[in-house]
Amino acid sequence: MPDSVVVTDDGGVRIVRMDRPEKKNALTQPMYAAMTQALREADASAAVRCVMIAGSPGAFCAGADIGEFLEAAQSGGLRPMTLEFLHALARNQKPLVAAVGGIAVGIGTTMLLHCDHVVAATGAVFSTPFTKLGLIPEAASSLLAPMRMGHARAFALLVMGRPLSADEAKHAGIVNTVVDAAAVDDLALQAAREIAALPAGAIAVARKLMRGHLDDVVKRIDTEATAFKERLQSDEARAAFTAFLARKK
Repeated sequence: MPDSVVVTDDGGVRIVRMDRPEKKNALTQPMYAAMTQALREADASAAVRCVMIAGSPGAFCAGADIGEFLEAAQSGGLRPMTLEFLHALARNQKPLVAAVGGIAVGIGTTMLLHCDHVVAATGAVFSTPFTKLGLIPEAASSLLAPMRMGHARAFALLVMGRPLSADEAKHAGIVNTVVDAAAVDDLALQAAREIAALPAGAIAVARKLMRGHLDDVVKRIDTEATAFKERLQSDEARAAFTAFLARKK
């Protein structure tokens, strides 16, 4: 595992922590690979009854690492481990709890749509600025967000790029509980332990019935990836990236 992803087990709970605070936990290919491995190992372990995904204080995940994102733009598609992670996230059989201690950008927000219980800090902000770069949402969010939030809220978030506060995300059905930042990890772990203590077989069947559309989700991830690749080659995306790089100089 890279140092930027820390995986620990607390009884029946596997904790997968993004730990790259200097970059607000922006995800690199090695981080995607480590998180994918952690999820798949959790699925294969009878001892793991629930998975908790967390970040560091002040930041859950700032999205994809900008350097790798620009490289993907030049190479013309999502990087391999990004897709592997999205598939592992969608196919994960164990309940997923998220502890969102701060900003959640791009995939930092869309991965939450695959989670079963989300605890967020009062100052957390959720945003998906894909279209501002001439791109489209990923992680099957074009399917899951309207189902979870309704079309109007999903359109504002995914297409218009309007951010959500923690309270707005709770009202939209993305977040279960909003607490002070210092309490996020403890409350999320408490929820994960509560889930892990329930009968595993019953939880698995109930979760499968509630989710019920796995093939559609995986298919949407792949459809989005194809569209994402096409958008990366568009004049709109090239212009957006050129403007972005000019601002960075």
